[in-house]
Amino acid sequence: MSTKRTLFKGGIILTLDANIPNLEVGDVLVEDDRIAAVGPVLQTDDAEVIDATGHIVMPGLIDAHHHMWLGVMRRMMPDVDDLFAYIDVVAEKLGAHYRPLDMYLSTRLTAAASLDAGITTVIDACHNSRSPAHTDAALNALQESGIRALHMVGAAMDKQASAAHLPGDLPRLAQRWNTAESLVRVGLFGQLNLDWWQAARDLDMRILTEFIGDLARLGPEFAKPGVLGTHNIFNHCSRVPQETWQLLAEAGVNVTVNPRSDALFGFDDESFAYQQAVNHGLTPALGIDLDTAFGSDMFGEMHALFGQQRSAMRYRRFRGEESVPAPITVAAVLKAATVNGARAAGLEDQIGTLTPGKQADIIMVRTSGIAVFPVTNVTGTVVQAIERADVDTVMVAGQLRKRAGQLIDVDLAALEADITASRDYLIKASGWHVDRFTAA
Repeated sequence: MSTKRTLFKGGIILTLDANIPNLEVGDVLVEDDRIAAVGPVLQTDDAEVIDATGHIVMPGLIDAHHHMWLGVMRRMMPDVDDLFAYIDVVAEKLGAHYRPLDMYLSTRLTAAASLDAGITTVIDACHNSRSPAHTDAALNALQESGIRALHMVGAAMDKQASAAHLPGDLPRLAQRWNTAESLVRVGLFGQLNLDWWQAARDLDMRILTEFIGDLARLGPEFAKPGVLGTHNIFNHCSRVPQETWQLLAEAGVNVTVNPRSDALFGFDDESFAYQQAVNHGLTPALGIDLDTAFGSDMFGEMHALFGQQRSAMRYRRFRGEESVPAPITVAAVLKAATVNGARAAGLEDQIGTLTPGKQADIIMVRTSGIAVFPVTNVTGTVVQAIERADVDTVMVAGQLRKRAGQLIDVDLAALEADITASRDYLIKASGWHVDRFTAA
């Protein structure tokens, strides 16, 4: 079988690998699904050449926490600041009426929008796994989209739902999806249910927990050896006591934060979960969280993290605190959106940097936009100036998913019609009234 080669030629190369130099002008060679070489001038006679002149070539962005099943509910609740009011709408009213079809369409929409925005990997936090059929629909949507994903299967939040199929459905899912070659894998959205955790650990699955310090506590049972570890992902982690941070740090768990969502709900304070994680030697990653207020845009999360960390630390400094952490850098922000997300997904040896031998998850962003040029600082340009409209090319595992600014093999008109029909069905079935000019 012949090797498929793609050469990104003549771009600004941002590797995010400390051992692989960045290049003001350089090439990236892809062979099949892997990065074969990074260098100033690479020669190959049989490669498809992508002219990267006037572009930055870099690793794909990694969205480390996103409820992809909420895609159909885009901006339904842009002003919500009450977590339980949010749950009432998305779970009790609309989520309770989800069919497998609605799960499929919402996930498919979120996946396509993510790819369009340069996101090549998503940790999909699904707290509406109403049945095996719903789970299968979401996984099929992810696979068909071509995105890389870790789908976290979790109990639905509404009172009507049954979780009787969990965690019993996990072995079937692990056998089907958790193979070395699969772009889409399965984990457990297990909250603090240790019986479920054990079932997931027996299958070598990662375990996701939404964790807000004043709504949940870790009892002494979580300090037992082997309970917490690198298989755990804790999201939000706002207002967490110092003794709990110490426990998480000693166990080496993964932490994800959602700058815009955490601010929307008022989860965080000036102690700032991202900074607490860094202070304890952890490597926090960035997630988008939800579509009910936002959408699939990691550039927005990077902007928010940069501004929020600096505001929180300066507030503490103005208040007279000593030894306040330094202002965040654009390099740290970009690492949170790439390298740290790869680690959270358990894929740090596969993605997150432009390293020969790793999977070819690569994006190419234009620098010719009026808001972008001239490119004086490359990382600063990506974090502070690039937007989703500047994403020209997206590759996942060596397969092009977006080229010349257009998604490949996505019928947007058909998807829009299907999503609109799904939304209208859910609104009618729930009886929930929507005013298109007044935010919920």
